Amino acid sequence: MALITCSECGKEFSDKADKCPNCGCPNPNAKETVVEIKEKCKGFCSAGRLTIGIISIVLFVLIAFQSCAAGISNAIEENGASSGSYGFFLAVFMLIAGIVGICTRNSRGKAGAIIATVFYWISASCSLGQSKTYGDIAIWGTVSFIFGLFFLICAIKTKKNKAENAM
Repeated sequence: MALITCSECGKEFSDKADKCPNCGCPNPNAKETVVEIKEKCKGFCSAGRLTIGIISIVLFVLIAFQSCAAGISNAIEENGASSGSYGFFLAVFMLIAGIVGICTRNSRGKAGAIIATVFYWISASCSLGQSKTYGDIAIWGTVSFIFGLFFLICAIKTKKNKAENAM
């Protein structure tokens, strides 16, 4: 660490400082601090992935119990409906996507977000045409699709940030 003389007030201060502690004159030798868009996006996406992952785990418990109850009801009524089974598969895929989202929330790559997107959309596809006897399955499928869309947006943002940083 070397001392430099301030051009405004003439006092000495560290060459590592951003500005003179006496008068506030900027240090001409200091490196510019740039707030990168990447860090803001990473913070938003990371927090969103964690939040959605936790919500997915909680929804897994709710949907799994609901689906088991619907499956038992379908078996007792002998109506041949399979919405309880599809609801349980939806819940399992949502759980997997939530865990992947939580585990990869701080990664620099986009693979984790894409994998979570795929699992969320597989989960959403389990709800297609299955809402005849179990009406909530359409709601959970829509929620799963929206979660997958968020993860896809995070993957696209990550890709754009990598391209911007390469320039």
